[in-house]
Amino acid sequence: MEVLAALNLGEITQYFAKMSMFPIFDLAYYIVSILYLKYEPGSVEVSRRSPVASWLCAMLYCFGSYILADIMLGDSPIDYFSNNSHILLATAVWYLVFFCPLNLFYKCVAFMPVKLVLVALKEVVRVRKIAAGVHHAHHAYHHGWFIMVITGYVKGSGVALMSNFEQLIRGVWRPETNEIAHMTFPTKASLYGAILFTLQEAHWLPVSKSTLICLFTLFMATAKVFMTATHSHGSPFALVESMVCSVLFGSPAGGADHHDSHESSHHPAPAAAVAPMSPAKTKEELNEGTRKRKAKKAE
Repeated sequence: MEVLAALNLGEITQYFAKMSMFPIFDLAYYIVSILYLKYEPGSVEVSRRSPVASWLCAMLYCFGSYILADIMLGDSPIDYFSNNSHILLATAVWYLVFFCPLNLFYKCVAFMPVKLVLVALKEVVRVRKIAAGVHHAHHAYHHGWFIMVITGYVKGSGVALMSNFEQLIRGVWRPETNEIAHMTFPTKASLYGAILFTLQEAHWLPVSKSTLICLFTLFMATAKVFMTATHSHGSPFALVESMVCSVLFGSPAGGADHHDSHESSHHPAPAAAVAPMSPAKTKEELNEGTRKRKAKKAE
């Protein structure tokens, strides 16, 4: 107990919960988000053919959760674009990822040790967005617990939920890849996190918000870094979900797990362009390999 008192964990968690996300954490969020956009089949071709469409897709990857949450809560969906510093920072990242000479910026941020750090920082922002979404909905609908859960869920996984709309901007239409029908790990984690923060906001969870933010951030960052580093196809929730669904619904949850090597893993690459996935390769790697092969053919 004396050790815990000396560590002053309460003050540490409060400082962490109030720490500003701009610019370091937000920069990492934008880099990873736009990096995953570049992994999408055809995204490089779109950036050359129509930079405006590519930029709009990048903005959706970075700010889709804010746009969708604002629409749900009756606010203007373009309100967030008044944050000039964030828009300019995300635009600079988009330009460097897609148009930096010799692809130097992309090669640096895609280097695995650097990427793992960026992925961990991105999860810090995700958890903060979930907590902020629940808090915002709590003020607008004080006893609307379902609204609080949905808003936090959207804030944590908005870009995935808007994936079909983002595909249309890139000239792709695959309605079978909607995220609600095939939920990836970040989407599931955002939903579970939104439930936890809603319980905390309703005072049904005996823990402070700052402590919950720290614990859930630690879980999310650890899980995502591990999954990215090991190219894991599994999910930390798979075992529990299988047990619960077997009891409640009489069948395991969703059959085979959909690995989310990145935020946009719900867009499978075209079957004609990519061989079936082996355990050693993720969709991210396959999409990137496809893009490189196309670039070599063009040369």
